[in-house]
Amino acid sequence: MMHLHRDTRILIVGLGLLGGSYAMALKKKGFRCIYGFARRQDTIDYAFEHGLIDEGSAEVDEDLIARAEMIVFALYPTVLLKWVEEYGHLIRPGTVVTDVTGVKSCIIDPVTAALPAGAEFVSVHPMAGREVGGIENADDRIFEGANYIVVPSEKNTEDAIRLCEDLGRELGFARISRLSPQEHDDMIAFLSQLTHCVAVSLMCASDDDRLVAYTGDSFRDLTRIARINDEMWSELFLLNKDALLRQMDTFLEQVNKMRDLLADGDREGLREMMRISTARRSKFDKK
Repeated sequence: MMHLHRDTRILIVGLGLLGGSYAMALKKKGFRCIYGFARRQDTIDYAFEHGLIDEGSAEVDEDLIARAEMIVFALYPTVLLKWVEEYGHLIRPGTVVTDVTGVKSCIIDPVTAALPAGAEFVSVHPMAGREVGGIENADDRIFEGANYIVVPSEKNTEDAIRLCEDLGRELGFARISRLSPQEHDDMIAFLSQLTHCVAVSLMCASDDDRLVAYTGDSFRDLTRIARINDEMWSELFLLNKDALLRQMDTFLEQVNKMRDLLADGDREGLREMMRISTARRSKFDKK
């Protein structure tokens, strides 16, 4: 049975915002064997200069893969699938593999199938991020007050699941929970993907540059996430298309309901929607 301790050898594949923030948090906690892979040498150089990794490479280093006891894939879903297809056989039996991807049903089975017998993939979604990417924006404070969702499959052992939950605690997440892959993808379609759809659609609804001079905080707050990584989010939307379309249809029903109430001059109907909104929103405040 493997336990997470300060000498556990952890390899982070992908040192962008999340991978870099993982490394930062673990080094601050005193972990002594943090390895990192990145596509660019300047990313590796930055990680070394800022003390985020102990060893690392801009190439796939078979020795580091073989030495790793735990591997964290901080990659886009399609990049993750391609990586394990090409290099998954290098991962040694007994290694616990995890990820940070925002979709699960389309990821878990193919990644599991690409790993050698004895290596175990426990999928995880850290609900944390920023509007900017890259290791230079890494900041472990994004985990404070945030949710960490473990998404086990029927092939996972309880020991490996708990190891990944221990990782979430070490990183500083406030709440750690478990969901099935389908539960996760339905939940994330509403909580994360739909909210980005709304913010992007709102920004695309007007190209009037004069609005900048007159806006208030309500517009800034609502559209904070509209500054979006189009490469990543378009991929996430398409990989979770069915669940997201269901949530978009539900949202459009409510928008049309409010439109009809407004058109009919139904003030009480509008107020009732607002009362429901206020009551439900109060439950989401961070304690």
